[in-house]
Amino acid sequence: MSRVSKPYEIVERALALSTADGCVVIADETSSANLRWAGNSLTTNGVTRGRTLTVIATVDGAEGAASGVVTRSAVTAGELEPLVRAAEAAARAAGPAEDAQPLVTGVEASPDFGDAPATTGPEVFADFAPALGDAFARARSGGRELYGFAHHEMTSTYVGTSTGLRLRHDQPNGTLELNAKSPDRTKSAWAGRATRDFKDVDPAALDAELARRLTWAERRVELPAGRYETLLPPTAVADLLIYQLWSSTARDAVEGRTVFSVPGGGTRLGDRLSPLPLTLRSDPHAPGLECAPFVIAHASGDGGSVFDNGLPLAPVDWVREGRLERLTTTRHSAGVTGLPVAPAIDNLLLEGGGERSLDEMVAATKGPALLLTSLWYIREVDPATLLLTGLTRDGVYLVEDGEVVGEVNNFRFNESPVDLLSRATEAGRTEPTLPREWGDWFTRAAMPALRVPDFRMSSVSRGV
Repeated sequence: MSRVSKPYEIVERALALSTADGCVVIADETSSANLRWAGNSLTTNGVTRGRTLTVIATVDGAEGAASGVVTRSAVTAGELEPLVRAAEAAARAAGPAEDAQPLVTGVEASPDFGDAPATTGPEVFADFAPALGDAFARARSGGRELYGFAHHEMTSTYVGTSTGLRLRHDQPNGTLELNAKSPDRTKSAWAGRATRDFKDVDPAALDAELARRLTWAERRVELPAGRYETLLPPTAVADLLIYQLWSSTARDAVEGRTVFSVPGGGTRLGDRLSPLPLTLRSDPHAPGLECAPFVIAHASGDGGSVFDNGLPLAPVDWVREGRLERLTTTRHSAGVTGLPVAPAIDNLLLEGGGERSLDEMVAATKGPALLLTSLWYIREVDPATLLLTGLTRDGVYLVEDGEVVGEVNNFRFNESPVDLLSRATEAGRTEPTLPREWGDWFTRAAMPALRVPDFRMSSVSRGV
């Protein structure tokens, strides 16, 4: 086997080499293309390709099934059998796996399992790059500097198991982050987009929005820490609710360790989390946010199990019309908690708000209120309440009488996304967005802007 072997052949050969009681093989074939720019000029561009192979061996011992997982990149012909043996040795050395389940069976094979992987390259920027060049020219004439990067990746994942599963998923993933700065670097504005193919990204519109924000920043207002009526844009809402989703495992809730636990035992399923009729959901077939329709688990943890690889995924409402509807489960944790099987899915949508855009919500704001751009450096403070802390970044603006009247200083915030849902008084129009903090791990999101009457800014931050 050479590096140019087809991924499905690698999966089949690894399965044939296995002597364990069960085996799962995941081959990820990835190609990427990127552009970077600074000071209104392209600086670098590049294309990469890579292959990663994960072998999961399971052995049935007297005390229960155990699993061993080994992942390596650029596996050669001579390294394939040692990789399989290493996974088997890890399984035999491990104790019984708490999440052990029979490997998944009965899933119809992907018709393209034997096809070559999908790829990306510089051609994905064929229309975007010239439009970006035009944006550079406009920015230069307008006295601002553009910085940022565009990245597009295509990952073809092949999953094969000793129980007969042969599945394949192609995942495109594109991100754009654009910063506009004043020549003296004292003012900065940011915009980001997630995309499947860069055909829906308009650099001119983004540059115009950033130019407007730099104009807002010409007046500076210093404000103290405190609670402020705040408009959270979709990107900030995504960052907060993605963390909420990651923290919504049923096992932890049943065992009393999360914000979704009930003192004395049980969960908050059925509780009203928001007075607004908001639905937080995931759907592998959501238009424009499509993701794998089956479980792909390279390791076991709170949110996933290697034994569930290949398990079909169906649309799920985590919050339905304001009430907590589901917590994430593997097959094992569903059995332990008595709750339905509901694995995490790699996209997230919040719907059920109104039809106002963020600009229209600003226009309807008497104020004084704050309009945020984005959040970053988000960290958990207290899992029992899901209290998070973090910083505002690249523009906090003061809104009075329906208009933005200036830029204010940045803040550190302390808030729980669960509490925010309970206090939100308005949700705007749902739109695709790029979470800024979690964009390296989670990009497929659609969120509305939220109006919160008393968002807590716990201290002033001097960063931009």
